[in-house]
Amino acid sequence: MLKYANSQQYIQDFFVSLHVDNFITMAKAKILFVNQEITPYLGESAKAEIGRYLPQRIQEKGKEVRTFMPKFGDVNERKNQLHEVIRLSGMNLIIDDTDHQLIIKVASIQAARMQIYFIDNDDFFQRKADVLDADGNLFPDNDERSIFFIRGVLETIKKLSWKPNVIHCSGWFAALLPFYIKRTEYKNHPFFSNTKVVLSLFNEDFEGSLCENLSKKLKADGGTLKDWKLYKEPTYLNLMKAAISYADAVVVAEEGVNQELIDFAYSTKKPVVEYTPMPDLATKLNELYDEIAILDED
Repeated sequence: MLKYANSQQYIQDFFVSLHVDNFITMAKAKILFVNQEITPYLGESAKAEIGRYLPQRIQEKGKEVRTFMPKFGDVNERKNQLHEVIRLSGMNLIIDDTDHQLIIKVASIQAARMQIYFIDNDDFFQRKADVLDADGNLFPDNDERSIFFIRGVLETIKKLSWKPNVIHCSGWFAALLPFYIKRTEYKNHPFFSNTKVVLSLFNEDFEGSLCENLSKKLKADGGTLKDWKLYKEPTYLNLMKAAISYADAVVVAEEGVNQELIDFAYSTKKPVVEYTPMPDLATKLNELYDEIAILDED
């Protein structure tokens, strides 16, 4: 029998076991939130606030939700009572011919009755920072960290045996997710073949670009020449335009979003949710999920 250090850890593992065994059978739309930041674990930005409160409000509207974020090194594990979920951890993900072990940790926001899953790895997420170094520069391996995060989320969802109807990604660190869902072998997996992807845009432009070899690394996972060209120069604008191209709907989630991205989103003729503050934003997004989700026939 497993021994638990405290009742908090027991409760967390109990709910994780429910997710893994797929005991929940009610026919509800399932929304997967993939966030770069969530308060109180990291930051007080618009991304972090929406990452915290949007899933709660959508859950309160009757939908099933799961929420993921990277376990950046500046997330305080002890303060926030994170612990590893052994049954979900241990897989090796190969990125650019190198193995990286996937570690899954979990914490609870008890006031919202929500679990937060964290993607962790000793190579990518142990440094005491998120995406910028002490001088404010992008880490040179942010591309591989992002790939690991996205693939880690999708592999964990498979282990949870939980089929999302909609995946909503927020923050540029999650912006590769639409590519992986729409243009790699994940699109053929029964858990993701009908999944719709929503992309939130924020005022988060970064200077410079990700690794110039990003397209080569993505090529190992799938796509076509047309796809890889979109990542040839992985600046912020190019990264987000590629994500918009693969997404099924776009959300302007904050004031001050780069107008070029907004114009590009409208040019695709996809649904665009214009900026509005919470809680009205949650109401609009709940309606959007209802509109685009393809529910299973049980």
